[in-house]
Amino acid sequence: MTVIWIAIIAAGAALDRISKVLASHFLKSVNTVPIIENVFHLTYVENDGAAFSILRGQRWLLVVVTCIGIAAILYAILFGRIKSKTLLWALSLIAAGGIGNLIDRLFHHGRVIDYFDFRLINFPVFNVADVLVTAGAVLLFVYILFFFDKGEKPAQGGAADEA
Repeated sequence: MTVIWIAIIAAGAALDRISKVLASHFLKSVNTVPIIENVFHLTYVENDGAAFSILRGQRWLLVVVTCIGIAAILYAILFGRIKSKTLLWALSLIAAGGIGNLIDRLFHHGRVIDYFDFRLINFPVFNVADVLVTAGAVLLFVYILFFFDKGEKPAQGGAADEA
C-alpha cells in the first residue's frame, strides 16, 4: 500500500528532525563532543549550502529545487504505479532526507544543522537527512544498474496495487 511508503518518508523526516533538535540542544553550546577521539565526533555545524557546502547562500534556489524533487517523488509514489520495491525504497529515502533538510532551510534561517563528524577521513560534517538521501541515491543507482527494464518482481503493497 502507498501508505507504507508515506509512513517511511514521515518516519525518516521525523528521525532527522528529532536528531537535529537534540544536536541543537546538546551540541550548540559545546560545539563538539568526541565519541572516538580524532575519528568520530558529534560537532554542531550550520550549513547554508548543499552537500559539501556547494551553492552556499542560495537558500531559495535550494528550497525550490528540493520542493520540485519532493513533489515529483510524492507524485510518482502516489500515482506513478511503481512496481519495484527497490525503486520505492530509493525514492522514499530520498524524499525523507529532502524533507528533513527542507524543514531546516525554511525554519532555520536557510541553514541546515549538521553534526556527524568523521575526522579520520576528513569528510564534511553531515546529518541523518544526508544519510537518507545518500542511501536512497545508492539504491536508485542499484535499481538503474540491475533492475530498470529487466522486469523486477512487482512490490507487494506498492502504489500500483491501489490503482
